[in-house]
Amino acid sequence: MVETLMRKTRIAVLGTGGTIAGEASSASDVLSYQDSQLSAADTLAPLAPYLPREVELLALQISQLGSENFSTDTWLLLAHAISRLDETEEPDGFVLTQGTDTLEETAYFLHLALKTAKPVVVVGAMRPATAISADGPLNLLRAVQLAASPQVRGFGVMVVANERIFSAREVTKSHTSSIDSFCSPEFGCVGYMQNGDVKLHRMPSRHHTLNSPFSVSGLQSLPKVDIVYAYAGAGSESIRAFLDGGTRGLVHAGTGNGSISSIHQMAYREAILRGVAVVRSSRTGSGLVSRNGAVDDDAFGSISSDTLSPQKARVLLSLALTLKQDATELQRYFDHY
Repeated sequence: MVETLMRKTRIAVLGTGGTIAGEASSASDVLSYQDSQLSAADTLAPLAPYLPREVELLALQISQLGSENFSTDTWLLLAHAISRLDETEEPDGFVLTQGTDTLEETAYFLHLALKTAKPVVVVGAMRPATAISADGPLNLLRAVQLAASPQVRGFGVMVVANERIFSAREVTKSHTSSIDSFCSPEFGCVGYMQNGDVKLHRMPSRHHTLNSPFSVSGLQSLPKVDIVYAYAGAGSESIRAFLDGGTRGLVHAGTGNGSISSIHQMAYREAILRGVAVVRSSRTGSGLVSRNGAVDDDAFGSISSDTLSPQKARVLLSLALTLKQDATELQRYFDHY
C-alpha cells in the first residue's frame, strides 16, 4: 500500500524585534526590560510542542529594532521581504513579529501595499519573553494558527492579540501596558481564536491588498507626510517647519470632528497653495471625520479622513501620494481604503 504524503502548511515568520523578543533581569519585571534581544527562532522555540503536525515554520530575522524606531523605509523593507518570500519560498501564510508601539501602522501599510491573498498576521506582546505570565508565546502561537487557516485567505493583513482577531485598518493600541491593549473601537474585532480554532464574525470593511491600487514594487522611498497635533493655543510653527522640511502631505490631528483653528487654517492655506495635501483627522480616538463637517473641505481644498486615526491617515496619504496629488482624487482613496 502506497501512503500519500500530504504537503505541510508552510508559514514564514519574520522577526523584527520588539517586546515579544525582549528580556528582563527578573521574571517579575514587565516594565524595565531590553526589547529586541531574541531572534525569531528563539521566540518560536517554546511553541514547538503545541504546533499542529501539518504546519512547518520558516523563521527569518529581518531586524532587531523596537518599533518606535520604525520608519517608512522599514515598512518598504518588510513589504519587499514578504513579496520576495512569496515568490521564492511560496509559503501559505506569513507572520510578522514586531514591537507594539507602531504595530498598527505597519499592519495598515502592509494591508494596503501587499499583493497577495495569503493571510498575513502581525503580532507583538505587551510583556517581555522572560515575564512570569508573558503574553508573547500564546499571541505568537495564535498568529501562526491564524496564518495557517484557509478561512482567512483574502482577509488581508490581520493582528491577533489576547485571543482576538482584528483587521489592520481598524485596530489600535489603546493602553500603555495592559495585555488587553489592542482593540477596534468603532467596529470591533473580526473574530476570535478559541484554542487555536478560528471563529470569524465579519469581513474586513474596506478594500485592501489585491483590491488596492497601491504598489511599492521598485519604490525606494515614500513621500514625506507629517502629523500636526491640535490643542488649545497651538501656533502654526510646526506646520511651517514641516513645509520648510519638504513635506508632501500634512495630517491634521484635530479637535472634535477634525476642527481647524483660524491660526492653523492660515498656515494650511499656504500649504495647499504650495501643492501640499492636507487631511483632516481627529485626536479623539474614534468616530467619523465628516466631509464638509467642521470645515468646508470643498472650498478649503482639504481631505477628510473618514474613520482613520491620524497615524493611519498618514499611512494612506503617503501611499496615495505615490499615485495622485489632486485633493479630489485623494479623497476617493480615503472613502474606499
